[in-house]
Amino acid sequence: MKGRGDEEGFGFKEVRVLKNGGRAGRLKAGGHFVDTPVFMPVGTKGSVKALDSADLDEAGAEIVLANTYHLHLRPGEEEVGKLGGIHKFMNWRGVVLTDSGGFQASSLSMGTSGNRQGGLARITDDGVEFKSFWDGSKHFIGPEKAIEIQAKLGADIIMAFDECTPNRGDDYAKEAMARTHRWLVRGKSRWLELRKENLFWVNTNELSSSNSTDRTKEKFCLVVK
Repeated sequence: MKGRGDEEGFGFKEVRVLKNGGRAGRLKAGGHFVDTPVFMPVGTKGSVKALDSADLDEAGAEIVLANTYHLHLRPGEEEVGKLGGIHKFMNWRGVVLTDSGGFQASSLSMGTSGNRQGGLARITDDGVEFKSFWDGSKHFIGPEKAIEIQAKLGADIIMAFDECTPNRGDDYAKEAMARTHRWLVRGKSRWLELRKENLFWVNTNELSSSNSTDRTKEKFCLVVK
């Protein structure tokens, strides 16, 4: 299949650079290759809606995203691990990337007024305390916990825990970015202890009213080595 390989480890190389700055590359993770830029189907709860793995194969998908927050709540990373990890759980032999859960956990704190302590979650420097939307049970995800959950899920590429910053002004955006950077240091420390997957990090997310389209300004990801 296109983009697949047998080598272990992680790597990336540019294979073409255009005059306008555009780049094409090849990413290696989990013994497979992914040609970039790439469309990444979203399998939030371990499945891409209305498609099975054969459909994804036929469509030429090389990498699928799964959601740490949702898989942590149901069925739980322990259960996924018992079933052989996220690849067997999804019946997918390509690359799997899991996000950190930071966007979902942080978004629960917004409430209807955008208040930091509103909604179903509370953000602190330790992490995010939140209630499950399924049954109201209390949970906590911090930078170390996010790494541990993803390690148990067994993804090929995992993300460091970050805060998705809503429109609360420049001062709060700076505070959240600094907190995200501190979380990266803590998460990387835990990752170095486990050292199973390839760790990426999100620089910052921000919803800014100063942006004319009020769109989410999602920054780039950098691999942490």
